[in-house]
Amino acid sequence: MPSPMRDSIPTLAPPFTMTELHAPPSPRTHRLRKLQSAHNLGAAARSQNQPSLISQQRIRDLQEVNISPTRRHVSNRSPPQRHRANSDTPSPINVATSSTMSLNRQRNALSRTSAAADSMSLERLIRDGPPDGDVKGALESTRLKVLDSGIKSDGDGMSSVRIYAWLILLDAPVLETDAYLALIHRGASPAYSKIRNDTFRTLTTDPLFRRRVSEASLIRLLNAIAWKLHDAKEERRPTSSRHSLSNERPSSSSTVSSSPAARNRARALTLTTEGSDANASESGTYVQGMNVLVAPFLYAARSEAEAFVAFHRLLTKECPGYIRGAMDGVHRGLALVDKVLAIVDPKLHLHLMSKSLSAEIYAFPSVLTLCACTPPLPEVLRLWDFLFAYGPHLNILCIVAQLIIMRNDLLSSDSPNKLLRSFPALQAEQIKKSALAIIKMIPDDVYAEIVTHAY
Repeated sequence: MPSPMRDSIPTLAPPFTMTELHAPPSPRTHRLRKLQSAHNLGAAARSQNQPSLISQQRIRDLQEVNISPTRRHVSNRSPPQRHRANSDTPSPINVATSSTMSLNRQRNALSRTSAAADSMSLERLIRDGPPDGDVKGALESTRLKVLDSGIKSDGDGMSSVRIYAWLILLDAPVLETDAYLALIHRGASPAYSKIRNDTFRTLTTDPLFRRRVSEASLIRLLNAIAWKLHDAKEERRPTSSRHSLSNERPSSSSTVSSSPAARNRARALTLTTEGSDANASESGTYVQGMNVLVAPFLYAARSEAEAFVAFHRLLTKECPGYIRGAMDGVHRGLALVDKVLAIVDPKLHLHLMSKSLSAEIYAFPSVLTLCACTPPLPEVLRLWDFLFAYGPHLNILCIVAQLIIMRNDLLSSDSPNKLLRSFPALQAEQIKKSALAIIKMIPDDVYAEIVTHAY
């Protein structure tokens, strides 16, 4: 997954200064070009047979873990130390940038960027594509722009370019709308009944989401994803098993009726039953919580097809372990939340453990949904900008950052489980800065576990 090089990730501006976000230009006056402009950064990289931005960063990150035990270029400051005299006083993570570190120095600390791309706005870079054909440099510039100033959006989190930035950073392929419609027209997937049991309660307390995204959209997209993942499983199944299944199904359906419409209805009913019972434990089709994970994609996208291809890419390329088998990737992530918290704030970790509050108890939704379960939705979108630019695996550090923000209340509470039932409202900028500081404080082997935990 996309991953910041530990020795080269730049530090942000002084903490708690929110980035000013301005409303994007009206789509009527500044429309993105069609398919070519929507994807030409990612598509250009694929046409040159280069690894995606995400893959490049993941490979480099693991290489950096092996060759460099320090974070020379993160900041001139050493990791914050707690003074003995103040051992009982909460000591927030210091994420201030050295006043002598200029933006140019931060840029030089990163991999090579494109000077031409650096001079362009993010909106223009997405619209026009990489200048001079420098795909790698343009992608690095894109990541840095997302980190420096974020993606411009209005108060509701709406942006005309966000979904295209996500598609590029996820290296999602262009998908024809007809291909998405074909999946919809196949009817109920094996997971259909499970999907219907979840969609009606997706972000029910968020008026922005309910106003923009219908339950029907959620059902269609999740059902299409379930079909896509089901097909991939069938392709991996041994040929002999596929033949035996195909020989069994016609006999059951042919006894119902010879009418094509009746056969389709019977098939849909059979698949629905299979999705809720017999196949409930099968991996890779649908797990509870995917309805929340897909919600920001549908909110940010301009079409269901765009949300579909981005969501499918995230599931299959970035966190397949989250939906495979017993969701082993999620459980590894939860164990890492505990491990990182023990390193960053031993006192808070011991306090929670003394109350039998491991991350398995309170952080499961936050790990599985990349914090999309915590409102407000516009802040979720801003946090996702960072995660898609530098790696969804950094969500583990973002969860720890939220615990650090709650530190005073958790330590002073005899029942911290009540506080952890629902995390405080997301503050994307503060969480991001704390997460970047935490990167400097964890050992290389733990960081390597974080990078690979979702596979």
